[in-house]
Amino acid sequence: MADVVLPQLGETVTEGTIIRWIKQVGDEVDRDEPLFEISTDKVDSEVPSPASGVLTQVVVPEGETVEVGALLAVISDSADAPAPEPAPEPPASPEPEPERATTPEPPAAATPAPEPPPAPEPDPTPAPPEPEPSPEPDDGDRSQPRLLSPVVRRLVNEHGIDVAEISGSGVGGRVTRADVERVIRERRAAPPQPASPPAAAEPEPPADPGLPQVVPLSSIRKTIGRHMVASKATSPLVLTAVEVDFEGVEEVRRKARAAWRSQEGFSLTYLPFIARAACDAIADFPHINASIDGTDLVVHRSVHLAVAVDLDFQGLLAPVVRDAGTKRLRAIAREVVDLAARARRKELSAAEVTGGTFTITNPGQYGTLMQFPIINQPQVAILSTDGIKRRPVVVTGERGDEAIAIHSVGVLALAWDHRAFDGAYVAAFLDRLRHIIQTRDWEAEIL
Repeated sequence: MADVVLPQLGETVTEGTIIRWIKQVGDEVDRDEPLFEISTDKVDSEVPSPASGVLTQVVVPEGETVEVGALLAVISDSADAPAPEPAPEPPASPEPEPERATTPEPPAAATPAPEPPPAPEPDPTPAPPEPEPSPEPDDGDRSQPRLLSPVVRRLVNEHGIDVAEISGSGVGGRVTRADVERVIRERRAAPPQPASPPAAAEPEPPADPGLPQVVPLSSIRKTIGRHMVASKATSPLVLTAVEVDFEGVEEVRRKARAAWRSQEGFSLTYLPFIARAACDAIADFPHINASIDGTDLVVHRSVHLAVAVDLDFQGLLAPVVRDAGTKRLRAIAREVVDLAARARRKELSAAEVTGGTFTITNPGQYGTLMQFPIINQPQVAILSTDGIKRRPVVVTGERGDEAIAIHSVGVLALAWDHRAFDGAYVAAFLDRLRHIIQTRDWEAEIL
């Protein structure tokens, strides 16, 4: 027997709404076969079954929102499956039915039949019965917050939409994201903008523009906050950084830039070079690719590289490049771009945002000098790739002579958990990472 619980579908996801049960009670299900559809603030996807057997109980019905870790259903072994089938046999006891039939006394109640004389009354009263079935309660039911997925709640709040005005197309009249997006599109397409002038008169009340604006934290910001505070409370965090000369990488990027964009459809950035080098450096320092489990350090054999993606400054999501250590630069670049694009469109599956063993965050696109990131528990390290700029550096010639040259230089900073290893191990890892970036034949890697 196996319990089906709501998995962690991303670092900042705390709850989800069951959209649809793909399997029903009594159905056989194989391990990793789609079991149900879930909707969260960041992901709408099918969730696979954690075990093989028969679905014997569904605890959370469609339309309900529950927290991560909540029990959703129960899957029993195939051998135990027949047990629930005989359960329906008990209803075969039709004895209670005859008992009702044995009460012939009710027929005596037929005496009220003589009352038909007032039959003429229904003629004038057909109008009253019509107003009785008012559809208003249905609208009220659809507006109940508990039937709204996190995505729908966020959209209606952001756009000031009254859910009661939306006709839901989901299960049981549930309002779906598509319903809300339709309303948003209709509002944008409608030209009743002139109505805004009268509203312009409203700004008169706030006479003091100097007052601070109070902006409530979104659910994503609250969740990120809880995770980051918990991470700092759990791990003794340390930051170690090294300066790296990216001139060799920059030369290859300049030569390959046009052909790369023509072939791949996106720019060749520094990130795939760093990711590829990091995977190779981890092969020499495997404890960097590990996680803490109680009092044990779990060293992972495969590098499942999580890459932090900014969601329009509203939050972060770290989709995972599976088995990144077995992939070359071009394959890693393609996968990172694809995952990032689908993360922003909320099209990732649950499997694509979980299971990371090492994380890279990339604030360098904004020219940062050095960032101290907070590790994603239970991982033990996260690498920050900061801004790369043209700077004067001392270079040594073949004969040992030194000269000043202008190279592309940047900082790589690793935040790490001191419980897993000490500073010497981290320094050696970063030195290996720097060496790979500065000396590898990257042109051969790309071509």
